[in-house]
Amino acid sequence: MLNVEHILNAQKSQIGTAFGASAKVFEGVEQLARLNLQAGKSTLDQCAEACRAVLGMSDPQQLVVLQAATVEPTAAKWTGYAGQVYAIMAATGAELRQLAEQNANEVQGQVVSAVEAALANAPAGSEGATALVKTAFAACNSAFQNAQEAWRQAGQAADAQVESMTASLTPGRAKRAA
Repeated sequence: MLNVEHILNAQKSQIGTAFGASAKVFEGVEQLARLNLQAGKSTLDQCAEACRAVLGMSDPQQLVVLQAATVEPTAAKWTGYAGQVYAIMAATGAELRQLAEQNANEVQGQVVSAVEAALANAPAGSEGATALVKTAFAACNSAFQNAQEAWRQAGQAADAQVESMTASLTPGRAKRAA
């Protein structure tokens, strides 16, 4: 049966989960901030270098050559940046999903315990209703577990698709990963 101690323990667990999730989100934000600072610095350095190159040109044809030479590296750089942003977001999302699954499993265990305790104290003659509740509860648990697994598989498929797309857009990245 539920008592004050069970409720307090559940609330402590929920608070711990909330603070854990907040810490994971802040870690992700820190990683994104670091990445953005690096990208900003790199972009500023490249702009300064390009300005120096333009100022040193005497022939307009050199400007066309410089522009053509910077298109592919710039596209690859920004594709790599997008891949890194996605990797940070995916890692943070995976950690949050793991916390959510752990929390859901804990809550599910608590609910199962409470229902079993309530059913154990059912009055005599309610065996039919008790069996019906147990069957319905088992079906709900099974549906919940199936939904969790489908959600996990969908996330893994999306991650694989984005990784595949990023690798195909950044040939150098595929070589570095191998």
